[in-house]
Amino acid sequence: MTTFDDIGELMRAQAANRRLRDDPIDDDTVLALLDLAAHATTGRPQRCAFVVVRDPDVRHQLARTYRQGWSVYKRVLRSRWSDDALIEDRQWQSDHFEDVPVLVVACMPGRRPLFPAIGAAAFYGAAFPAVQNLLLGAAARGLGASATTLPLWSVWEARRTLGLPRRVTPVSVVALGWPRGPGNRAGAGAPSPLVGNVVHLDRWGHQPFRARRGSDAKDTA
Repeated sequence: MTTFDDIGELMRAQAANRRLRDDPIDDDTVLALLDLAAHATTGRPQRCAFVVVRDPDVRHQLARTYRQGWSVYKRVLRSRWSDDALIEDRQWQSDHFEDVPVLVVACMPGRRPLFPAIGAAAFYGAAFPAVQNLLLGAAARGLGASATTLPLWSVWEARRTLGLPRRVTPVSVVALGWPRGPGNRAGAGAPSPLVGNVVHLDRWGHQPFRARRGSDAKDTA
């Protein structure tokens, strides 16, 4: 039986792996991962649906849109962060996105509400548990995976590329593949902070679990 520690170890080891080989992934593996994704909890009666993209032409079209979005987004990253390794990983993925053997596009039935803002948050939030289940399942199977929205920056273009009805909205694309090289964890980004440093109790700014400056900085939460 899977224990809390087993799940915790998997979660701590999880990282966005963007440098993937083009080796194929069999249908049974993909369907097993999507079965886990489909079991995610959601606060909406509609369930997340998935478009599995293997066709080279469709992958190429999504990659083209990805690169259009990345050409703008990378300037934002460079202006706000100095993590060159993260930017290099994203650039590598942009250059090789059509080579990823399987792209899974998570979609929600309906269209994103424009007002109020909480409606849009709830709409997208209903898909996030399914995406996270997919990422965790991929890590457990030894696959590399990462989620991105850059191929969807133009929802109109994504709908046309994927043949989606107007009442279906793409919300995230998960790239699946075998990692390039043993133990490759590319794209992990900045190390996770001690949990006490990001936890506020009752009100923002009240951080009784925060590590003291100059201490051993043990995580006490």
